[in-house]
Amino acid sequence: MIKEFNYKTHGTCSTNIKIVYDSETKIIKDVEFTRGCPGNTLGVATLCKNHQLEEIRDLLKGIKCGAKSTSCPNELSKAIDEILKNN
Repeated sequence: MIKEFNYKTHGTCSTNIKIVYDSETKIIKDVEFTRGCPGNTLGVATLCKNHQLEEIRDLLKGIKCGAKSTSCPNELSKAIDEILKNN
């Protein structure tokens, strides 16, 4: 079943991440960032498509943006954690 999940980010230029995924296969179908650095967020979103939630979470977890304690990719990993906790 295809599901959509929205996550309000914290500490980044992006304000929201929308993830469309298959709840049975746990494959990401689409990722869309609201705001943020367009090239970077589009690049991350494109690379996530057709990969498993766990794989992307593990790759992006802990990435920082400059002196910030988080980043758009790290916030995506947190969003995926929320999805996995609730499925």
